[in-house]
Amino acid sequence: QVQVEESGGGLVQAGASLRLSCVASGRPGGIFGMGWFRQVSGNDREFVAAITWNADSTYYGASVKGRFTISRENGKNSVFLQMNSLKPEDTAVYYCATRVWGGHDYYTEARGYDYWGQGTQVTVSS
Repeated sequence: QVQVEESGGGLVQAGASLRLSCVASGRPGGIFGMGWFRQVSGNDREFVAAITWNADSTYYGASVKGRFTISRENGKNSVFLQMNSLKPEDTAVYYCATRVWGGHDYYTEARGYDYWGQGTQVTVSS
């Protein structure tokens, strides 16, 4: 079993920055990738960003590309999502997810992940 925990959400004004953190525990050496999704109540979960575990590939959703950056902490099951130039439409609950299998398929889809965190709220005011 893998536990996933996000942190770093909050309330900011449009144009500001936030950095989300995610830590996965419970399966040393068994994490192959991590991703971020977001969801607004009543809508489907939207892909935000993902990174392979050796960081050879990163993926971004079209609405955040150029503003958000995903990175990982070497030697630890941690990833970060640096969010710059935030917009009111970025308001959502942000979820971190991990996958325990390899390959490059489905990184941008929820079915590509095995374990999910509880989410952290990001609110951007105009």
